[in-house]
Amino acid sequence: MSTLAKLGLLGTLYLSQGLPFGFFTQALPVLMRKQDIALPAIGLVSLLALPWALKFLWAPVLDRHGSARVGRRRSWILPLQASAIALMLAVAALNPQTQLPLVLAAVLLANLVAATQDIASDGLAVSLLAPHERGRGNGVQVAGYRVGMILGGGVLLLTFDWFGWRGTFLAIAAALALASLPILRHQEAPRSEPATRAPTLTHWRSFARLPGMSRWLVLLLVYKLGDAFGTGMLRPLLVDLGFDLADIGGVLGLGGFTTGLIGALLGGYAVERIGRKRALLAFGLLQAMSLACFTVVALQPSYGAVLVVSLIEHLTSGMATAALFTAMMDRTRPGSEASDYTVQASAVVIATGAASALSGFSAEALGYPTHFGLGTLLAVAALAWVPRGFGARDLPVLRAEVAR
Repeated sequence: MSTLAKLGLLGTLYLSQGLPFGFFTQALPVLMRKQDIALPAIGLVSLLALPWALKFLWAPVLDRHGSARVGRRRSWILPLQASAIALMLAVAALNPQTQLPLVLAAVLLANLVAATQDIASDGLAVSLLAPHERGRGNGVQVAGYRVGMILGGGVLLLTFDWFGWRGTFLAIAAALALASLPILRHQEAPRSEPATRAPTLTHWRSFARLPGMSRWLVLLLVYKLGDAFGTGMLRPLLVDLGFDLADIGGVLGLGGFTTGLIGALLGGYAVERIGRKRALLAFGLLQAMSLACFTVVALQPSYGAVLVVSLIEHLTSGMATAALFTAMMDRTRPGSEASDYTVQASAVVIATGAASALSGFSAEALGYPTHFGLGTLLAVAALAWVPRGFGARDLPVLRAEVAR
């Protein structure tokens, strides 16, 4: 299978995850704020993404089981894609003003389906991509996911007044159906490595005991924490600054679509050239600088300033995420790719989810400028751990990267 075909397949799979998630994380907070829901309550809605943090608990099941005839990963992805489409159709029939608890329950269920699909997609990505393709592969992965989030959040928010709640979710369902066509046509190759059969606790203990793994897991917990803490209050900030839905959709949708895509692809390309360690340091610093700019925006708001800073944030965040995901792929073992990658991804989600959940309390107590300043300090402080995360006892595949 050619590299281009691999990248196209992976791009559609991760776009499928990002599309509904983008609406729930980007558009829904704006709509809730429009209904005068308090900032702490909006921040706590991020806890509905809990399945993304806990998915490592059932990830070994997807490594152990799967149809050899349909494909070990494909036999999970196809029914999960169908379930996601059905969920979007069900949400389209709800009234968010009178049935908000049901909407939030649907958000939780949609996150469960998407998180499980992500396990299978990650396993497929690790097995499909050769080591020299992983930078570009993760660039496309992050780009696909971010494009899905921007389409589901910014673009659909931009058109929300035209299509309404029902039309918006019908559009999401149709987009998911189109994105399912490549995996329907894909013929998954049989695996040469046997799937892991170790009990779940034994599996995780052996993973945690890998050389350098404890230090690496600490890095995963802190690397994106500051960014998530700061940007968790970006949408409510825009509402409180007086931006309407069309303005917010334009900033987060049209602008973010372009720069998020470029950032992820640039990051994936660059990480193959400068190495994982240097990429995490450089892109993490750029990400922190973009977050610091929001402090200025909160003090002196204008549409132009918000647009420029949002474009920079999407660009740098995409670059940093692509570098981080590439390094995570390097720390997986043959036969348990989905499980090993998932536990690392869960560590990132646990940290960023907790930071986002607390962001509303910080913004209300400290004010927006100080809140974004605190997020910047957390992001900069995390960079000090990058050299320790790439210590001399890292996994063999990364030893060539340590000096870089």
